[in-house]
Amino acid sequence: MLILLTLLSSLLLLLTLAPLSHCRYWWVRVWDFPRVQLLTIALLLAFAVSYYEFDAPLWVSCLQVITLGCAAYQLFWIYPYTALARKQVEDAQPDWTGTTLKIMVSNVLTPNRQAGKLLALVEQEKPDVLVAVETDQWWEDHLKPLEQDYPWVIRCPQDNLYGMHVYSRVEVQDAKIQFLVDETIPSAHLLLVTAEGLEVSLHCLHPMPPSPTESDDSIDRDAELVMVGKSVEQRDIPVIVTGDMNDVAWSRSTRLFLKVSGLIDPRRGRGMFSTFHASYPFLRWPLDHVFHSKAFVLKDLRRLPNIGSDHYPFYVELLYHPRQGAQQQKLVCTQDDEKLAKEVLSQVGGHEQHVHRPGE
Repeated sequence: MLILLTLLSSLLLLLTLAPLSHCRYWWVRVWDFPRVQLLTIALLLAFAVSYYEFDAPLWVSCLQVITLGCAAYQLFWIYPYTALARKQVEDAQPDWTGTTLKIMVSNVLTPNRQAGKLLALVEQEKPDVLVAVETDQWWEDHLKPLEQDYPWVIRCPQDNLYGMHVYSRVEVQDAKIQFLVDETIPSAHLLLVTAEGLEVSLHCLHPMPPSPTESDDSIDRDAELVMVGKSVEQRDIPVIVTGDMNDVAWSRSTRLFLKVSGLIDPRRGRGMFSTFHASYPFLRWPLDHVFHSKAFVLKDLRRLPNIGSDHYPFYVELLYHPRQGAQQQKLVCTQDDEKLAKEVLSQVGGHEQHVHRPGE
């Protein structure tokens, strides 16, 4: 038993330390995702080491240090996404008035043929903007009924699991589909103009994840996030960036995006709201996101019911309240962060000026 616990603890230590490297190969970056699962395993191993009586107290102490150290390190990364941490985005109070925006993002899963579930959910929640990804021509045809209530539609059906459609009740101007780092991976960039005259720059992303079946490394995903992040940093109008980022909220890549963009994350201090994988509770993490400018505070944040996809839809309602929002704290971007961002962009020859800035 001691040999088995030693082997498992050694493997746990290896998987915990792997993401510390700057290696971007999928078999390293993938261990950014299951930090909750690795924390659970670390605590179970620590308990097992303490439960059994072994005639090697020094070795047992070493295993306890390893397992509890791994648990503490994993907790360090996920703690901001628990209800114990400080909220980064302030809760809107009942007496605060202003323009609201309801955003729903849903990875529909291209082979999924339960479009009726998504249509019913949209009818129930009535978002102002629906961002649907992995949409092909079949999905475009079956989401056609939405156009009665959502007259502004951006269409990019694709058969490669990277199609994208945006449906909006709010007026859309200066919309553009771009292929920023890969000619097969679209993103949508548009200007929302509300009835009150508020202009919001909306960017919808679905970069390719590092995985054995899609991309050998995370370079394209990380570069797209940095490119968009640096593009929106200096905008003088509110910004929302949303989509299936194929990256967990607590990863180094997403933290870098938040730092260079100056945007904030309503999940921080509220919970993980894990959206993937809908069918496997133990293998679940937050991949679908809504990040936004400090000018917004939060009215509602929910993971919505399953629509037959491997992702749950994600819903955020924001209130435009710049006076209260100005008090919110964004992540600090250091010179090292800027240097890392430049290195990431240089690997794909990208630049923030390549990103469409709607309204300019």
